Amino acid sequence: MTISGIDLVLCLAALPVLAISLYLAVLALLARQKQITAPVAPRTRFEIVVPAHDEETTIARTIESLVALDYPRELFRVLVVADNCRDRTAERAAAAGAGVLVRDEAGRRGKGYALAAAFDHCLSGGFADAVVVVDADTVVSRNLLRAFASRFESQAAAVQAEYGVLNSRSSWRTRLMTIALAAFHGVRSLARERLGLSCGLRGNGMGLAAATLRAVPYRAFSIVEDVEYGLQLGYAGYRVQYVPDARVLGDMAVSEMASRSQRHRWERGRLALAYRHVPSLLAGAWRRRDPVLLDLALDLLVPPLAEIVAASVIGCALCLAAIRLGGRVSVAPVLWAAAAGGLLLYVGRGWRHSGSGLRGLADLLWAPAYVAWKIAQRLRGKRSGEDDWIRTTREVKM
Repeated sequence: MTISGIDLVLCLAALPVLAISLYLAVLALLARQKQITAPVAPRTRFEIVVPAHDEETTIARTIESLVALDYPRELFRVLVVADNCRDRTAERAAAAGAGVLVRDEAGRRGKGYALAAAFDHCLSGGFADAVVVVDADTVVSRNLLRAFASRFESQAAAVQAEYGVLNSRSSWRTRLMTIALAAFHGVRSLARERLGLSCGLRGNGMGLAAATLRAVPYRAFSIVEDVEYGLQLGYAGYRVQYVPDARVLGDMAVSEMASRSQRHRWERGRLALAYRHVPSLLAGAWRRRDPVLLDLALDLLVPPLAEIVAASVIGCALCLAAIRLGGRVSVAPVLWAAAAGGLLLYVGRGWRHSGSGLRGLADLLWAPAYVAWKIAQRLRGKRSGEDDWIRTTREVKM
């Protein structure tokens, strides 16, 4: 059977989208929670670090959530890093019962620098066996430290809690973000944990053994410092274990402008890391026969879901247009349909994992608007200041 020119072109265009969708579909099929690790007698000492930049409206709520953890109070401390703040973050953190580390270094601002200073402070103090990072706009499940302690007692080098949305009902964007994060953080991480891979670090709800921080000093200062340090751990031979029975819930941006700025910074940061690290990750995976490095490279190569969905829709539309115009197209529609099916499976698994029920299913009707918004913001150029640590405007319920 011969293939026409237009069919060949559409087939070649489908291959990268199909490869990505099949990769996500495989992760969705493998996303099954393993048996939860049995709790252990509390003895691991924790330092909980809360990096904060102008977070006076949310910092007290976060500290209240942390001091209420179901873990012996003498075995953990809360340290807020007030980084180049212009408000009363430090004062309100201290009043809520946290220790405070104040940084005023305008030339070295950003979450990465705040965490580096905090980790150095924790290691020099000698109290902590492990350090946990929680964002200043977050509440945590009461079992967070108990769940982490069971992993660290089993010699885990680094752990990551499930990361979800606190204000899921604030707008259609936050409702869709609930499903998107359930797929990105939950579905992918469950599959990777089942395969013995690294789930990566998400910045919020991550835990690092003190021995790990000494072996791999924290030197990640990009916009996506969490992903960057997760790669550094992979190079050093450490994997990040996923802890689905512990949760952190963070506020997500509600307005279009705040969402655009936040997402643009994240995606630009991941793209920069992909350019810098994918070749060396692939080389290391080949040289060391290391599936962890291979998967870290593949994860960086996956573009935002909205862009993959948009490409799939366009590909299917082109196939239909070619058929309507009388073109001999037979193979390409199968490839594009398979790509769309893989994405549907992945999104469906994310919806199920989100626990959003019928309301979440109805919210997916907003997906075309969300995809159009994401594509439009990708076409916008970089705005000044987007590499800085900018506090995203959020809805706060006190």
